[in-house]
Amino acid sequence: MDLEENTLRNIPGHLLFALLDNPYEGLIVVDADGIVRFMSSATEGFYPISPREAVGRHVTEVSPHTKLPRVLQTGKAEIGTTMKLKDGHRVVARVPLSQNGQIIGAFGKLMFWTPEKLKELYERVATLEKHLDYYQHAFDQTCGVRYSFDNIFGDSDPIRHTISQARQAAETDSPVLIRGESGTGKELFAHAIHQASRRRKSSFIKVNCASIPADLIEAELFGYEAGSFTGAVKTGKSGKFELANTGTIFLDEIGDMSPNMQVKIMRVLQEKEIDRIGSSRTRSVDFRLICATNRDLEKMMSDGGFRLDLYYRINVFVIDLPALREIKEDIPLIFLRLLEKLSGGRRQTVPSVAPEAMELLKNYPWPGNVRELRNIAERALIVSKDNRIEPEDLPLTLRTPAACLESERSILTMSLKDLLEDTERRAIVSTLQKNGNNRAKTAQILGIHRTGLYQKMKKYKIV
Repeated sequence: MDLEENTLRNIPGHLLFALLDNPYEGLIVVDADGIVRFMSSATEGFYPISPREAVGRHVTEVSPHTKLPRVLQTGKAEIGTTMKLKDGHRVVARVPLSQNGQIIGAFGKLMFWTPEKLKELYERVATLEKHLDYYQHAFDQTCGVRYSFDNIFGDSDPIRHTISQARQAAETDSPVLIRGESGTGKELFAHAIHQASRRRKSSFIKVNCASIPADLIEAELFGYEAGSFTGAVKTGKSGKFELANTGTIFLDEIGDMSPNMQVKIMRVLQEKEIDRIGSSRTRSVDFRLICATNRDLEKMMSDGGFRLDLYYRINVFVIDLPALREIKEDIPLIFLRLLEKLSGGRRQTVPSVAPEAMELLKNYPWPGNVRELRNIAERALIVSKDNRIEPEDLPLTLRTPAACLESERSILTMSLKDLLEDTERRAIVSTLQKNGNNRAKTAQILGIHRTGLYQKMKKYKIV
């Protein structure tokens, strides 16, 4: 006697009968010759004869449409198929029974009383899948990657060189520092590097160092234990570095980080360990670091605004992004790709661009870079007629040569820091005006946190 038989002998007969004759399954069992040996009382009314009368007869006498004889011949189970019974179709399972490699019988049972019950189950599963998609989308927004190198357009030598550098950086785990003016696509390159790296299947965590208030940034980066401070989540919270474990953390606008936080970031980079606020336990973290800034970190170091040791820790691999005015030959391609993307969101045909309008785009100095170009593409898409963008569909600043010359003169006489700040201020003012002073929408369009927008408005005295 083997273990399985011994186990069955230990089950009382009334339990075995209750298992076979339970009211939730309509069960029929046949031997190798197709003779019915058992039918549960739950099948009463589904077949022309009663369960008691069916025992000892061939299964085809009980149910002319049964496929149990086929299962006996093939030895293959048939799960989830439909079968026509007395009052309609039912979803059934047919399973062969074997012993020592020989088919000794088969059983069939109703899986669901009606196909409608199965449909109800499908609908429940579909609802759960929608919920899963929602949470997956929310996760992707926080921890996911939205761009790859396929989203970076341009055929000019500077763009090709920059993409080549970024692809090289993606092959390593070394820290990367991405430098460039506001609107040049620093975050886009950070996403692409992570997507092409060996860490692509893990989280991509973005932190905008300029948008998080100074008194909250430590808790955001390192997390905290329950009850660490007033307003803390009762269960505690993981920090950004913990969330980036085995993945990538992207510190955007790292030049805006306070000196105190620079010291703590330096320790994390050296030790690959973090301490939650209120915790005595040190946690090891494995992450890849990508930083970005539009500020002159070398000048900040000489002025004491940025730590020398941190600078040399983060700039192992430096990628300098070209300004849009430096790659004017790529403007037509980038503009058309932006129109395609924006048109897809509005489900409309991509308009053509008049040669005169394209010349205006190529001759403008673009202080706001690709972000400003996208803004103008969206505006032109809305105001253009007859599915064609004409010069009059572009802002006045692009259509007035004097304005362009004045912009170029300003660029030539301003320091890089002043130029960046002037560009940032004008971008904020322009976006606020176009959105009826809606600060939440303005922050969203500019790609910064609302708190960061308030700080910049205060800095530039924008009412």
